[in-house]
Amino acid sequence: MAHIHDLTALEQAAAVRTRELSPVEITEHYLERAGRLDRAVGAFVTLTADRALDQAREQEARIAGEDAAGLPPLLGVPVPIKDLNFVKDVPIHFGSATYDGFVAPVDDSVVERLRDAGTIMLGKTSTPEFGLPCYTETYVSEPARTPWDLSRSAGGSSGGAAAAVASGLAPAAQGSDGAGSIRIPASLCGLYGIKPTRGRISYAPIVPDLAGLSTNGPITRNVADAAALLDAMAHNNPGDLYWAPPPALGSFSAYVGRDPGRLRIARYAIPAVPGARVDPDVLAAYESASAVLESLGHEVEEITPPFGEEMVPEFEKLWFAFACMHPVSKEMEPKLRPLTAWLRERGNAVPAPVFLQAQSALQTATRFASLVTDLYDAVLTPTVTRLPVPVGWFEDVDSPEETFERMKGFAPFAAMYNVSGQPAVNLPLYWTPDGLPVGVMLGGRFGDEGTLISLSAQVEASVGGFWGDRRPPVW
Repeated sequence: MAHIHDLTALEQAAAVRTRELSPVEITEHYLERAGRLDRAVGAFVTLTADRALDQAREQEARIAGEDAAGLPPLLGVPVPIKDLNFVKDVPIHFGSATYDGFVAPVDDSVVERLRDAGTIMLGKTSTPEFGLPCYTETYVSEPARTPWDLSRSAGGSSGGAAAAVASGLAPAAQGSDGAGSIRIPASLCGLYGIKPTRGRISYAPIVPDLAGLSTNGPITRNVADAAALLDAMAHNNPGDLYWAPPPALGSFSAYVGRDPGRLRIARYAIPAVPGARVDPDVLAAYESASAVLESLGHEVEEITPPFGEEMVPEFEKLWFAFACMHPVSKEMEPKLRPLTAWLRERGNAVPAPVFLQAQSALQTATRFASLVTDLYDAVLTPTVTRLPVPVGWFEDVDSPEETFERMKGFAPFAAMYNVSGQPAVNLPLYWTPDGLPVGVMLGGRFGDEGTLISLSAQVEASVGGFWGDRRPPVW
């Protein structure tokens, strides 16, 4: 190998188990890279170097004292945590200057699960204010940038997580997705990301699941790493509002390399958002993905979009209301970014009956949409409508309302799977002649991440690995 960061997460775990690499060696490697490169990339809001090295030393001692068969599956693999998730005794900003000085009092249960799997927490990855925008530009950290062109955005809200993995600052990362927040940055950074089924991963003990729009999930360079990370993250806790059925094969990793058989795959590329337009490069990626799927023997069929534009205002009402979830005192409100302040103003004006009516309308629409999509094993769409945009592009307008309209036009495909709760993945299959990644999205039936994983792995193998010989300039 040339560098530790050339290895996948599972390759690093295997090297630790055979003692070819030590957890301390791996951790020091990534901390050195983050210290040298992160100011340009904007992946981290907080690096926890001392904590990470302490964890690595504990794991090193464990390797010396235990049989390899009894070690956790991801022992020694660094996996940073998004700054919307609690890590006990570590500052958490939620992407907002209004939370300066706040330290998490407990661990999120997904953080506990990742620790139990043996991963090392390098730090907290950057996220936009309260995870609301689809780009990561805040008052508390550098903008998150795609390493394929550092003048362009890594997206959001898991922008820092994606920037870290794509820049070789971490082999894999935990993210979360409420309206495309894993899949959007995965597309802009050329990564594989899974938004799991609603109820697959608990938000306990503090963050409520309410409408079930948001879920945690993995961001990686390949399918096998994502499946292994999903195995580590999947769990439920008493009091969860939603539960997902367990994988039929016992684990998500069992689907990697499994022949999916001949599948029926629907496709469409018409956005539900009025006025949204899909760029030619994005359509080229979509057509290329369709051709790859057909070459593998799958039946690809054009369908009418299952969600219509009449659902967009209903989703907006939920988004406005959820912008108000994080408490902010009156004296701290001037520290909010203009978009957040505008979203919260709109959210505070949504009466409870209107919120419930919107959620009811979306559930009804989901039931009818599922009558169509459940006829197919997967549904192919673009992930976003444009190439990675320059940092600052979303706010290079006259008002927060115009920023919001740009966000809607940029990512009109992803949110339907947050509404329905179905799993969806970003496939990093296409790069432009200028070297910019363009992802495509596959959505699946509720509870059926397995089919998406086996199909994704089949596609990955057919193209010789998603990245092939490509590496971003910072690599």
